[in-house]
Formats: sequence, C-alpha cells, structure tokens
Amino acid sequence: KEKWLNISKEFEEVWNFNHCIGAIDGKHVVIQCPENAGSSYFNYKNSHSFVLLAVCDANYIFTFVDIGAYGRRSDGGIFRDSFLGQKFRTNEMNVPDPKPFYFEGNSMPYVLVGDEAFPLTEYLMRPFPGKQGLNQDKIIYNYRLSRARRTIENAFGILSSQWRILRRPINCSIETAMKIVQAIVCLHNYIRIQDIGVNEYITENMVDRDGCDGLIEGSWRRNIDINSAFQDIRRCSTNNSSRKAARIRDDFCEYFNSEGAIPWQFQHC
Repeated sequence: KEKWLNISKEFEEVWNFNHCIGAIDGKHVVIQCPENAGSSYFNYKNSHSFVLLAVCDANYIFTFVDIGAYGRRSDGGIFRDSFLGQKFRTNEMNVPDPKPFYFEGNSMPYVLVGDEAFPLTEYLMRPFPGKQGLNQDKIIYNYRLSRARRTIENAFGILSSQWRILRRPINCSIETAMKIVQAIVCLHNYIRIQDIGVNEYITENMVDRDGCDGLIEGSWRRNIDINSAFQDIRRCSTNNSSRKAARIRDDFCEYFNSEGAIPWQFQHC
C-alpha cells in the first residue's frame, strides 16, 4: 500500500490527477508468422502478434506487464482475462482504501487511468465518450485524465524509439519474442531509474510536454516507423459499466471543476 501511495502522490504532483496509481495501455507486438500457430496470433490488421498489456507510474517506469495474450483477441476481454485484470477485479492488489480528497469530501478510490479501449470500473477511469456535445466540466475531466494517461503512451513510445529491435516485426519464435519484450521492459526500468534527474536516456524533447499553446508532442511520435513492432489495440474490454463506476467518474469530474481545479485547465475546453 505504501508503494501505491507513493505512485499516487507523484501522479498528483506531476500530472494533477489525484488518487491515480498508474496509467494502463496495451499494444500488439508484431512478430513474423510463427510455425504451426494457426489463427491464434493472427490479428485484425492481418499480421501476427501477441499482446503486451502494461501499467506505468508517473515517471514512465513500468509497474506491471502482462505479456502473451493471443493477437487475434483484438476486441473485448484482454484486460478482463489478464492476470492483472483478475487481481484488480477480486481486490487482491493491496490498493489503499478510499479516502476523501479534502475535508468532508466524498471518499474516493485509488484508480488506474486508461483510454476508450478500457472499461469504466470502480478501479479504472476512462474518458467521457464522444468529442461533440460534451459540456465544459466533462471536457476538463477528459483533459485532466489525458495528461495522466499520456505517461503510458510515452512509455511505449520510449521503448519503440530507444530499442531498435522494436522498429520492425520481431523475427524469432513466440517464446523468444516474449522474453525479448520482457527483457526490454526490465532494462528500460533499470535505466530509467538511474536516469531520473539526469535525462540522458529520456531527453526532454522525447516525451510529450505542456507548452504555452497546448500540447507539444514528443519526438518519439515522429520517429515511429509504420512497420514498428508496436501496434495499437482497438478495444480491451466491453463498454459495460456499473452505476457505481459512473458515479465515481462523476465525482472525479466534479472535483476537477471545483476544489481540485488548476488555473490553466480552462484554456483547454
């Protein structure tokens, strides 16, 4: 629980999202057609892949990875059936108990943040759907969530930018490809921990950052080859959500537009 609280504190201080314990995203890892694999690894983009599902902290350090789901599972169930998803669903992750953001406020849970590909749950917040017709409060909530969620986008971008084996489909057995990805994640974390405050492995221009006129995209976005080993996942779960999960999102939205507002957020709605 102490580690979760430390991660949450960094997300609040750096990315202005309270009670965030990680940003989550998934990628298809494209591989050469494996022998005797049938259709298990054949995905909707007509290539062969397995799935890398990952959570990172506020400093682009991976905290959890789930490697190896079949690439054909492009829609629904990837997060739900992953080891990580199962542990969150059964409340086995030692996440701290909910507590208020401020005196006499509602008790708020600690949550992951993800994009539209993920479900809205009591432990995972996603944006309000649709770009048209959203009121100012919801636009601001989406902006605040996006700032925190971009940490995992940038973490994947750093991998594909710095580890050249990911610039192309990986040409080896499935088992070896999974070990390669696991090794890259471990090496990335090791180097990144040493790099905090030094900025040699991750330079300032490499990752997304806020500028006077809005978002300045990181250089990794311009350097990604169309044949990169990383491809986006369309949807990791169904769009069903509980009333309690929707109420929690509404509470986050209300807080970000009242006691938790930051001065510059109104420039982005």
